Amino acid sequence: MIARVKSLFDPLVRLLLVAILLASLLPVTGDGRAVAQLVSNVAIFLLFLLNGLRLPRHQVLAGVRNWRFLLPLLLFCFGVTALVGVSLGKLADNALPPAVALGFVFLGVLPSTVQSATAYSSIAGGNVALSVVAAAVLNIMGVFVTAPLIGLLASSGMPDFDIGGLERIALILLLPFVLGQLFQGWLGQFVADHKQAATWMDRTSIAIAVYVAFSGAVEQGLWSLISLPEWGVLLCLVGAALVVGFFGAWWLGGLLRLDLPDRKSFLFAGAQKSIAMGAPLASVLFPPAVAGLVLLPVLIYHLLQLVISAPLAARLNRSES
Repeated sequence: MIARVKSLFDPLVRLLLVAILLASLLPVTGDGRAVAQLVSNVAIFLLFLLNGLRLPRHQVLAGVRNWRFLLPLLLFCFGVTALVGVSLGKLADNALPPAVALGFVFLGVLPSTVQSATAYSSIAGGNVALSVVAAAVLNIMGVFVTAPLIGLLASSGMPDFDIGGLERIALILLLPFVLGQLFQGWLGQFVADHKQAATWMDRTSIAIAVYVAFSGAVEQGLWSLISLPEWGVLLCLVGAALVVGFFGAWWLGGLLRLDLPDRKSFLFAGAQKSIAMGAPLASVLFPPAVAGLVLLPVLIYHLLQLVISAPLAARLNRSES
């Protein structure tokens, strides 16, 4: 119980809740939306520049060699959970607004988290080095894979994502990451020496993206658009996604006969979904009126995965001792 409560006080969780509350009370509208979107794009650019600066290339190259771990993980994150997202999206399409239904497809094709998957793997006694590399590879793949997959898997009854978003992905996500890798030798150590400031920059960038996206949803009447029974349906469908994510990843790790530390790392890398990737991608791919609604399943999943992961990691650690 204490672990669950602590997970709700994670700094990123607090920032996300503040962003949602602020968007609900003071949404950015009218002429201010263009300015807010520009600020969000600049923050996202800096976020991926930092990711490029601090991700050591040798870690990625070392992890890529472990195909027995990485290939099934890639297939699970971008294959199994994507199909689950499509199925849940079809169920949601009968009970929820189309943009929210699209959010389940979007949730299914997102990569894993980086920081929390690694942290919980460490708490559980997993292979931390492998967790870091797996999360890095998944997020790099996510930049290239998530957008085409959402376009391929979204049904005709759901709102289309903005094709022009693919160009913005190259400009706002890929370009800064590549620049970060190129200048890693000059600026990488500076970022490492100021790790806390860089971490807060990450969190702030994500919160800004969520605020701008949710402002668009609030302007469209988010809180009146979804009734109380529909919120219940939304929570149940997100719960089903969590069950598949956590039980599926753990089961597949056992089927692959991974060593226990590797299996624990596979669990958290496979089951968790990244709001750090989801919020920027949603703001780039979807128009403001749609992005906030698309993010609803992702936000709920992200908050609940932290509530689940904290006690689960502690339990896995105790079970080994």
